Amino acid sequence: MIKKSLLLTAMLGLSAAAIAQTPGVDLKGTVGYAIDQRGYVVKSGTGLCWRDGYWTPAMAIEECDPDLVKKAAPAAKPAAPAVAPKPAVAPKPAAQKVTLAADALFDFNKADLRSEGKAKLDKLAADIKGIKLEVIIAVGHADRFGTDAYNLKLSEKRAEAVKAYLVSKGVEPNRVYTEGKGKKQPVTKADQCKGPKSKKVVDCLQPDRRVEIEVIGTKM
Repeated sequence: MIKKSLLLTAMLGLSAAAIAQTPGVDLKGTVGYAIDQRGYVVKSGTGLCWRDGYWTPAMAIEECDPDLVKKAAPAAKPAAPAVAPKPAVAPKPAAQKVTLAADALFDFNKADLRSEGKAKLDKLAADIKGIKLEVIIAVGHADRFGTDAYNLKLSEKRAEAVKAYLVSKGVEPNRVYTEGKGKKQPVTKADQCKGPKSKKVVDCLQPDRRVEIEVIGTKM
């Protein structure tokens, strides 16, 4: 009986020595596991860590119980810096173009404004006050009687007469541009106003004796 006890004691001593000499990881300060004098976790011959009586799953370490160790959540990507919204740009109003074919502006072979023509220009000048004016383009025209050179000069005078009247109504002179087209752009058709010069034909050609006025601006 005494021999068997001595043999069992010797075997236990041998096993403890083998366990203590099992290499491990230096984990000084670790709790829940048996630590040898070198600061290593004591492992069995099969590589299992020895837990002490106070061990709980919360004490698990990667070396011994990797399945119980909570994996650290990956670092969240830094949020992209907020980009300030661009200030809304008010849409630019489109330019408005109005063409006034003033077919009652002038008498035959004249560049003086008729009363009917002045009335039309008075209305135009009043309408202009409701917009932010950019430019007025006045293009003069003549009927088919007379030479090209004569009618070109006459059409230019008619355009200048319109400009002078609009300036007298408060329009800035540098806002009005004039041009003459002579008799090249009649509005009467070729089969109209036939025959030699007569009062009837001259009256028929009245729409050609005109100034076309184009107003470009934006509503305020």
